[in-house]
Amino acid sequence: MQRIPWTQRQFNFNFPVELFPEMLERIRGTPARLEDKLQSLPATVLTRRDGERWSMQENAGHLLDLEALVSGRLDEYERGATALQAADMSNRKTFESNHNERSISSILGDFRLERDGILARLDSFPAEMFARSGLHPRLNVQMRLVDMILFQAEHDDFHLTRITELIRLFHSSI
Repeated sequence: MQRIPWTQRQFNFNFPVELFPEMLERIRGTPARLEDKLQSLPATVLTRRDGERWSMQENAGHLLDLEALVSGRLDEYERGATALQAADMSNRKTFESNHNERSISSILGDFRLERDGILARLDSFPAEMFARSGLHPRLNVQMRLVDMILFQAEHDDFHLTRITELIRLFHSSI
């Protein structure tokens, strides 16, 4: 089955803001899910590319790279900004980071550290903060903080799914 590319996905942000604890739980689980998939695989498999597409390790590194964007958007929600910063859709940071040259343990450790920091901030927010909104530049929709968390969880799952695809593709060499 053909997957919908990330940039072509549509989102409905029509759920109650009171679902923010469930959204937090989704992003809270990503480091453990990523570690479970990757930490026992050999480096030759983790860094293997499918043509020009990212390796498993590069997908994990990409999630790490985007934590800075999430943190910046949290700053914007806290300030009450009317618009959110745009993501670099060229993914320059991921391409320049040479994640295949790092150890998977350092990528996973750094990702857990960054995600824990984001979660600590989110856990400290009063419930009404999750209703604040700003314009998402690519989607051109008002995005509440709770919506941004769902968006991040969906992005995490998009890359976790790609990692699963690569594990299946390279299964014979594992």
